[in-house]
Amino acid sequence: MIDIVLATRNKDKIKEIKNILRDLSINLLTLDEFPAAPQVEEDGNTLEENATKKALEIAIFTKKIALADDSGLEVEALNGEPGVYSARFAGEKATYEDNNKKLLQLLKHTPPEKRKAQFKCVIAVVKPIYINNKLEEKIRLAEGICSGFITQEYKGNKGFGYDPVFFVPEYGKTFAEMNIEEKNKISHRAKALQSAKKML
Repeated sequence: MIDIVLATRNKDKIKEIKNILRDLSINLLTLDEFPAAPQVEEDGNTLEENATKKALEIAIFTKKIALADDSGLEVEALNGEPGVYSARFAGEKATYEDNNKKLLQLLKHTPPEKRKAQFKCVIAVVKPIYINNKLEEKIRLAEGICSGFITQEYKGNKGFGYDPVFFVPEYGKTFAEMNIEEKNKISHRAKALQSAKKML
């Protein structure tokens, strides 16, 4: 069975990824099993850059295949923000609550029909290969997008991040109102991971 290291310390992401990949014959490891693993700085300008950087650094450190995700919420009325800065929209130490409050405040006077948004996820899978002691890494990327609207108030208490304010019209619910099975059929991360399954 192949070992794959999840290059994230976000417990909520780990739970979702494990659930979506549970039907594969792979052994998913977390960074808890590599306490000396580097804290990778997400300083890229795109989701692709951040996902690749995280997977590459963890693959090199662990000498195992690494999988990293970077996701962002892109709001049309905010010209695509928060995007790559979604996790730290309200500041470097921002909580999920802080980010949601800032988002709703910025959209306070925006009518429902102009609150279009999409979640985007990029998955990077990196396999470190050493040939004559020289690293020849293999990098593969997968992408997933889920479209919806930003609500005017919190709805639901499941999920994490922007889930309570991201409404999916086809389901008539926010991500936070969905059970994990529903969300993991349609979410941006689920779509990206379905593509990543083929690479794995």
